Amino acid sequence: MKALILVGGFGTRLRPLTLSFPKPLVEFANKPMILHQIEALKAVGVTEVVLAINYQPEVMLNFLKEFETKLGITITCSQETEPLGTAGPLALARDKLIDESGEPFFVLNSDVISEYPFKEMIEFHKAHGGEASIMVTKVDEPSKYGVVMMEESTGQVDKFVEKPKLFVGNKINAGIYLLNPSVLDRIELRPTSIEKEVFPKIAAEKKLYAMVLPGFWMDIGQPRDYITGLRLYLDSLRKKASMKLAAGSHIVGNVLVHETAKIGEGCLIGPDVAIGPGCVVESGVRLSRCTVMRGVRIKKHACVSSSIIGWHSTVGQWARVENMTILGEDVHVCDEIYSNGGVVLPHKEIKSSILKPEIVM
Repeated sequence: MKALILVGGFGTRLRPLTLSFPKPLVEFANKPMILHQIEALKAVGVTEVVLAINYQPEVMLNFLKEFETKLGITITCSQETEPLGTAGPLALARDKLIDESGEPFFVLNSDVISEYPFKEMIEFHKAHGGEASIMVTKVDEPSKYGVVMMEESTGQVDKFVEKPKLFVGNKINAGIYLLNPSVLDRIELRPTSIEKEVFPKIAAEKKLYAMVLPGFWMDIGQPRDYITGLRLYLDSLRKKASMKLAAGSHIVGNVLVHETAKIGEGCLIGPDVAIGPGCVVESGVRLSRCTVMRGVRIKKHACVSSSIIGWHSTVGQWARVENMTILGEDVHVCDEIYSNGGVVLPHKEIKSSILKPEIVM
C-alpha cells in the first residue's frame, strides 16, 4: 500500500519554530510530527510514503533517510512549483501513487494527530465498496469548520456544509482519507481543493463514506492547538502505554521525559509536559502544560506553563514564562524575566520582561 502526506508550505502558523525546521520535522511529544504518521502507516503495511511538498524538500529527505532504513519504508517527495491546494498534489503525484495492484491509498494532512486507526479504516473501506473513505471527528464548535452530513448507519456521506451558522451536525473532516485510484481521474493538475471540489462530487454519486474517528483528534498546526494536542496525546498514551510516561513524587499527571534529560531536586513537573533529549532542568523548577525541546536548559526555580521552549534555548533562574510564550531556537531568557505570551524569533537574548503578548524580533 501507498500513502501521500500533504506537507504543503511554510508552516507560518507555527513560527518561530518553523523558521528553524520544516513544520513536519518540528517535534511533538519528542518525535517529529510526521514520524507519528509514518510509523502508524508502516504498522498497517504501507510500503511507500510520498510527501507532497513545496518547500525545502532536501531538508526533509535528508532528515528522513535514516528513518527509511530504520522503519524499512520508502519515502519520496513530490515537489510542487506552485501551491496546488489539497487535491492538486494528488494529480502531481499520480505516477507515484498508482501501481498494478489497484489498491486504495491513504492521504493525510501532516498537521493531524490522532490514534490513527488505519487498520479499521481499511476494513471499513473494503466493507462499503465505495470509491473513497474519509475520517470524521466530533467537535464542540462545528461552526468553525466544514460539517459532514452523513447517513449514521452506513456512513454514506450526503453533503458538506461549510462553516454553518445554524447547527446541522458536529462531525467534521479529520484530514485522513483512503481513496481508490479512480479518484485520481477526477482531479486536474491545477490548484484545487479535495474538500470543496472533489469530495462533494463523489458524495453526489453516493460513493463517499465517512467513518467516525475513535479516540482523540487535533490539528496541531498552531501553538494553542499544539499544546491541547499534547494533552490529548499524553492522555491516550496513559491508556495505551503508560510505561512510557514518567513517574515519581515530582511528577503530576502525564509527563513524557526523554531518557537523556536530567532533572534536578525539588522540581514539580506536569501535567501535560514533554521534555526532549539532552535537556537540563535544574532544581526547584515548575513546569506545566508545555513542551521543552532538545538541548534546552531551564535554570533553578524558573516556572514555565502553557508555552513551547525551542531547541537549545535557556530560561534563566526565577524566570516566569507563560500564556503561550513560544521561544524559537537558541533563545536566552535572562534571570528573573517574565514573559506573558512573547513570541521570540531564534537567536535572541531577552533582557527585559515581555508584559503582554507580542512578537520579539
